[in-house]
Amino acid sequence: MPSRKKTTMFAAAFCTCVSSFVLICVVLATQQWVSSEVRFSRTNTSVTISLDYGLFRGTCEQFVEAGLQVSKKTFQVADSLSSTKTKSTNVAIIVILVLSLLTSLLSSGFTCTNAVSNPYQTFLGPIGVYTWNSICGILILIAMILFPVNIQAHSLSEELARECSTSLQSHIKSKHSYGYSYWIMLLILFLNIASLIIIYFYDHASYSKKKEQERPIENAPKDVILF
Repeated sequence: MPSRKKTTMFAAAFCTCVSSFVLICVVLATQQWVSSEVRFSRTNTSVTISLDYGLFRGTCEQFVEAGLQVSKKTFQVADSLSSTKTKSTNVAIIVILVLSLLTSLLSSGFTCTNAVSNPYQTFLGPIGVYTWNSICGILILIAMILFPVNIQAHSLSEELARECSTSLQSHIKSKHSYGYSYWIMLLILFLNIASLIIIYFYDHASYSKKKEQERPIENAPKDVILF
């Protein structure tokens, strides 16, 4: 059976890993990733398309310069994308988040195993937790970088806006505001770092204790050791 200290430390790490897993599910399930206002010119007037969307679905509204508002429309992101760049980047973000979900699940399993037992295999111990938490954190960071790149560099909002309305001409300007679904990923990143810190303190304390137990033998006189 593991010591009380080990159980406590790994139980705390387990809680952070489970929280990370739940939040990744929330990120994938919600559509509050970004809110965009995209303005286009049209014959003798201008049109503003207001968008709220995530990785899978979203809503859009159309506002004509005179003040006329068209009813809100729901759309599927994948069906509205025609550019290879935007579509492939969006798919890559989804795949990365699914992989981070799996690594977070593995981290939860490893921390739970260590909280209730002492695995013989080295990789099932702190090394395994370090590995899966690090991979999960890196994947989340990549997703956080790719999504703004898809919006700013690949003009994702402008492309979705054109699918929401007809007769749009040249693009005038865009304004973007990232929602809670996007910023939750920052919290997931912090949770992974917290897990690594918890396991590091446990690992460091165990190593120091082991060294202290070896020190009396190292400092003992040679005749005592021979005896």
